[in-house]
Parts: sequence; structure tokens; C-alpha cells
Amino acid sequence: MIRLPLLRLLVAGFVLLVAPAVADPPEQRDLVGWVERVYLADVGFELKAKLDTGAETSSLDAVDIRRFRRRGESWVRFTVEDPESGDEVRLERPLVRRVWIKRHGAESQRRPVVELTFCLGEHERQVEFSLIDRSHFIYPVLLGRSALAGIAVVDPHETFIHDPDCE
Repeated sequence: MIRLPLLRLLVAGFVLLVAPAVADPPEQRDLVGWVERVYLADVGFELKAKLDTGAETSSLDAVDIRRFRRRGESWVRFTVEDPESGDEVRLERPLVRRVWIKRHGAESQRRPVVELTFCLGEHERQVEFSLIDRSHFIYPVLLGRSALAGIAVVDPHETFIHDPDCE
């Protein structure tokens, strides 16, 4: 028979194992504007990004999106353009998954998702980006909640508070 103190210890240990990780409190996170410049390490240039806490998944403006197979695995080939310079970078990345994106006033859309590394302020992170032609949007990057979680608090009254500053 298990004694009460041992049972309490076992329950406390179980709770610690299954409890989700808690992010830093808001006062220890960076305050960012609803629009910031981010550096995309994979393409080698900065892009303007809308920070959207209403979106879970981040999104990147990409064209010529093509799926292909490499060694039995699904990959994606796509092109990213720097809207300021016109420079283009062609990338190939493993397909992480495909996601259905709900769009306001339009049909849902299935998009390929790849992992890319971005820098916001002093924070460098590898996150999932859905790929879509965002040329009809003002900002080529949308950073969703999963990219911002634990590192940033968005001030909807501010823009361009931080320049990318990752090593």
C-alpha cells in the first residue's frame, strides 16, 4: 500500500511532467510593433513583417512554388523576392506538412509549410512558414502566434521598434 506522503510526491511529479512549459512573463518579453523588419537567414535579406496574433501559422510571400520528391521525401522549391531591391533567392526545403488556412471572405486554402530561420530584434528562431503568393499584401511576411510565443508582446500602436540584431 502506498503511503500518503509518497502518493503526494508521485502526483506532484506527474503534474510537473505533464504541465505545459510556461513562457517568460510579459514584462520580460520584448515589446514589438504590429509591423517590424525581420531578417530571414535562409534568403539573406530583411523583409517587412506584419505581426498577427490572430494567426497561428506564419506565412511567407513565395512564387514558383513546386513540390518534388528527393530520395523518397517530399520537398518544396520556391522563390522569395526582396521587394526593395528586386533580388530573388530560389530555395529548396523539406515539406514539413500541408496546412489548411481559413481566409476571411474567401475559401480555405491548402498551403505547403517549410521551416525557415528568422530574426526579430535579438531573437533568432526556426519556425514553420506556409508558402503563398502574398504580392497583393503590403507585407511579404506574416508572423503568427507560434513564431512570437514567449519572445514578444505586440503593441498595436507601434511599428518598427526593433531592427533585426542576431549574430
